[in-house]
Amino acid sequence: MLSIPINQHLPYTPRLVTSLPGPKAKAIVERDRAVTSPSYTRDYPLVVNRGEGCMVEDVDGNVFLDMTAGIAVTATGHAHPEVVRAIQEQSARLIHMSGTDFYYEPMVELAENLASQAPFVHDTKVFFTNSGAESNEGAIKLARYYTKRSLIIAFLGAFHGRTYGAMSLTGSKTVQRANFGPLVPGVTHIPYGTHASLDYLENNLLTTIIPAHEVAAIVVEPIQGEGGYIVPEDGFLQRIRNICDRYGILMVVDEVQSGMGRTGRLFAIEHWNVTPDIITTAKGIASGMPLGAILARAELMTWPPGSHATTFGGNPVACAAGIVTLKLLESGLMDNATQMGELLQTGLTQLHEQFPRMSLPRGKGLMVAVDLLDEDGNFDSTLRDRIIQEAFYRGLLLLGCGKAAIRFCPPLVINREQIQTTLDILAEILRYSC
Repeated sequence: MLSIPINQHLPYTPRLVTSLPGPKAKAIVERDRAVTSPSYTRDYPLVVNRGEGCMVEDVDGNVFLDMTAGIAVTATGHAHPEVVRAIQEQSARLIHMSGTDFYYEPMVELAENLASQAPFVHDTKVFFTNSGAESNEGAIKLARYYTKRSLIIAFLGAFHGRTYGAMSLTGSKTVQRANFGPLVPGVTHIPYGTHASLDYLENNLLTTIIPAHEVAAIVVEPIQGEGGYIVPEDGFLQRIRNICDRYGILMVVDEVQSGMGRTGRLFAIEHWNVTPDIITTAKGIASGMPLGAILARAELMTWPPGSHATTFGGNPVACAAGIVTLKLLESGLMDNATQMGELLQTGLTQLHEQFPRMSLPRGKGLMVAVDLLDEDGNFDSTLRDRIIQEAFYRGLLLLGCGKAAIRFCPPLVINREQIQTTLDILAEILRYSC
């Protein structure tokens, strides 16, 4: 087992001390290949040993600037000391007792805190889960139970998870659905983010093959995540709310990636002043502990005892981390997401002016993306993938999304120096690649 002093702080910028991957990383990658599922997606051979803030160190001592936050999860940074303290204290007191069957205060306290911050007009009820996919599974069940309707409308490009109900809503990539059918019936997908799509829904689908009085929910991401960090047209989300109101349909907003302060608001839907009926969340809710939640207007959550439950959802250790995470978001990290996001977009805009094969940036807060294009202006996923690889070998961790996008979703503790380091590394790669 590796032994590194816990008080040895990581630098704020990348530091590479071996070729990549290093010898210890190579050995672990080979062990992994022998025993783990080939369904895991690994973009590059990063073998993480520890993390601090926006930095992670691999098993060979190489330090990387993390612009992924474990896929938008470690909202308060890696191993935030207040989160670590809460986890340690709670785990020494009670690790598990299942909130399905018993009571414990951390679960109640986090539910109270989330309910008080939820963007609903009336009271809120909370159901805790283990993940975003599980939150979306529960939202499907709740919408169908409450409305006594079966049909659901979702969007092309959407990602809601890979379990069967969530996968049936997902419309991102064929590999996520191929050879797994039949999926959950009753789901219709339409294009995301445009008024033309909603025109087609209202003027064609709802008048021909989708009876409006049989639609339980429209499930939508306020900013599409895996689909490319797509920000919808002005008025798009407000119009979904209007359609739902006219036909008695529930508006379910998936905030798994966009929520918990990432866009500068606790929930991204708040940027549009739209009140949904149900919100699903996970990822950043507990700074890396496995936790998710379904938030709903209290009058909707009427399912009886036993109709929906979970053994581990709302685990007391995860809830303790969630309580501290929420406090940290409210005490400055959401503001930092706004400020650093503006700085990042300004820098990416300047890079676009130098290297037009990288698009203008889009997004809100620290949920930002750019597309990579070929010389004719078409999406170029090969160039995108090459840039991500080159970034890794320079100590910068990036992820793709959409057709040819690079996403930037760092921990919300990122500072100006780290934003500039990201931009400098990208500029170096673009000079070489474009």
